Amino acid sequence: MSKVTAYFQLLKFRLSATVAFSSAIGFLLGRPDSHWTDTAMVMLGGLLVTGSANIINQVLEKDLDKLMKRTAKRPLPQGVLSVQEAIIFCVLLGVAGLVLLGLQFNWLASALSFLSLLLYGFFYTPLKRISPICVFVGAIPGALPPLIGWVAGTGYIGVEAWVLFGIQFMWQFPHFWAIAWVLDDDYKKAGFKMLPMAGGKNLKTAIQIMIYTLLLIPLSLLPLQFGMAGKTSAFIAVACGVLFLMQTFYLMHTCSKRAAMNIMFGSFLYLPIVQIAFVVDRL
Repeated sequence: MSKVTAYFQLLKFRLSATVAFSSAIGFLLGRPDSHWTDTAMVMLGGLLVTGSANIINQVLEKDLDKLMKRTAKRPLPQGVLSVQEAIIFCVLLGVAGLVLLGLQFNWLASALSFLSLLLYGFFYTPLKRISPICVFVGAIPGALPPLIGWVAGTGYIGVEAWVLFGIQFMWQFPHFWAIAWVLDDDYKKAGFKMLPMAGGKNLKTAIQIMIYTLLLIPLSLLPLQFGMAGKTSAFIAVACGVLFLMQTFYLMHTCSKRAAMNIMFGSFLYLPIVQIAFVVDRL
């Protein structure tokens, strides 16, 4: 692995791009008449800050990553990059992203991005070995990107921003718990406590996943209620929510890894489809 490849892997590009995408969604809903270059700048700022937060996570979990099959080949466990090199790259990315958001848009969006970075890197990351409450804590920075995008576009935190935050916040629970169910054996090697119930992969956890998925349906109607989007996107959001919910019934029935994997992939589809529907309806 070359150093260039290693630095790119530190970014966790796909995850960072997904986060940047949801910040662009918030920006477009807040400023639907914006030029595409502004949307691209919001995404770039989000990508840089998220990449920085991901590096903090990998620095703190370097020794734990060695224990898990899915993370053992990352640059830090492999020794391709030193911790010092990773920290320098982390600081450069973080500062660049925060300054970009502050200068190009507003310092409130920049400050919220910094808060998100701190919560993810220094609160969620260490909590993963302490308590399942880590998922709740991690859901906060995970849900902030569309709110930050809205603030970048409008300059204020309105009720609309909290609606976007609420939908993405609630989505995190079935998403994270499905991943934790699928990767439970690997997570146990590192001592991660991600699943909500004692015993982990059981009916009680499946019911928790179902409840949070169910709550997504009324939440996804709020953009219509507050005039952020129209009836078409509301219909799409409810339809996607019902399909997503149906997947949780299969998990409750079988408590199987296959059912959890279906929910995991379903969560990857649900959020972008619903968010794109809101933006298309708004534009």
